[in-house]
Amino acid sequence: MTPTNPERMDAIIIGTGQGGKPLAGALAEAGWNCAVIERDRIGGTCVIRGCTPTKTMVASARIAHLARRASDYGIGTGEVTVDLSTVRKRKRDIVDAWSAGSRKGLERHPTLDLILGTARFTAPGTVEVDLNDGGVRTLTSDHIFINVGARNRIPDIAGLEAVDFLDSTSIMELDSVPGHLIVLGGGFIGLEFGQMFRRFGAEVTVVDHSGIAGREDSDISEAIEKILRGEGIEIVYPAVPHTVASINGGVEVTVESGGQERVLRGSHLLVAVGIVPNSDTLNLSSAGIAVGERGEILVDDRCQTNVPGVWALGDVTGAPPFTHTAYDDYRIIANNVLEGGDASRNGRILSYAVFIDPQLGRVGLSERDAEAAGLNYRVAKLPMSRVARAIEMDETRGFMKAVVDADTDEILGAAILGIEGGEVVTVLQVAMMGGLPWTALRDAMIAHPTLSESLNNLFMTLK
Repeated sequence: MTPTNPERMDAIIIGTGQGGKPLAGALAEAGWNCAVIERDRIGGTCVIRGCTPTKTMVASARIAHLARRASDYGIGTGEVTVDLSTVRKRKRDIVDAWSAGSRKGLERHPTLDLILGTARFTAPGTVEVDLNDGGVRTLTSDHIFINVGARNRIPDIAGLEAVDFLDSTSIMELDSVPGHLIVLGGGFIGLEFGQMFRRFGAEVTVVDHSGIAGREDSDISEAIEKILRGEGIEIVYPAVPHTVASINGGVEVTVESGGQERVLRGSHLLVAVGIVPNSDTLNLSSAGIAVGERGEILVDDRCQTNVPGVWALGDVTGAPPFTHTAYDDYRIIANNVLEGGDASRNGRILSYAVFIDPQLGRVGLSERDAEAAGLNYRVAKLPMSRVARAIEMDETRGFMKAVVDADTDEILGAAILGIEGGEVVTVLQVAMMGGLPWTALRDAMIAHPTLSESLNNLFMTLK
């Protein structure tokens, strides 16, 4: 039963991820009396178990990789060893510092009440919080913002529930390198961890039902596969896992591949087959908030739900699961709610980076997207082996690729699979935001010798 006198707030923000935290700060700065509810640590997925810790460990893995390659550059080293407990401590220290800083940033606002606990709706406009230290608080507001993120999806595989498997959070808490890591899932998360632990010294097998990096164009996927196989990673596809079992202190995965049964044995199992929105604990039906088939909270292009006065932002909406999309949702809501603006998700250019090595930077449409849309397009392509700076760094794996409109010369999208690909693709994104034609980058005077300078050469291939 809902208390007759719940605490009245100007705003309730559920979740302190990359959308909720800055939104709470902006509302508090504007003088709103805000309740911010967080059931875990401050910072959300990105800071606690996503971008910050994983990229910290990716950096350690790259150092191990470069140390083994030292002789390629004329440098002598001894045996390369990996102390995973030290890698873990470095990761933990950075996460702790960033989370603590985020908490201090919230607590400095006098009109902001940070509540640690688990929230759920009990009626329209009313939220009940089971406090982490015991007790319950009930809040009500005409402005409620939901930023609860997503979690790892656990597939329905016979025997999995009886196996002590790893996910993208628990794998970062290992204190020693696995002997043989089996990765279920050839998406971005699985590939980042697969390459990371291969470089730490583990044997690695990646299993996927169709192929790796399946959302990308086939030439990108094939190039990534070649790079990973070149580092000694076994890739098995098409393969459908049927059973999982613990055996002799390790794990055994039975898959169907090519019409035949195959048994894979390893010391550890990582399950990385996607994510699901954290909407199921919120009791959304009591507030009349609509969700989609995958549990995503349905929102319009201004992040508003079907219920007036309730907004949702970030991964829980089913948007591309990236920190920068959640942060952009915050900017949209803050502009509209605080400034009376008319900001929208419409027209924003999606970009992302995958932190395999070399990186994959992506922006806009892929070639597959352009073809599906029936566009009249052209493709520019340049191998990294023809990029001067990449040659100087002895980092020539991968290629650059851009898709342009054949009629208007508009840059439609790009993929940079190469050293610092995430940085280089940002140059293309800014050009797209400014409406520059591809010819402007072909003819631009860019500092030499840089990776971005190679965009001149990339677009010269369209002559």
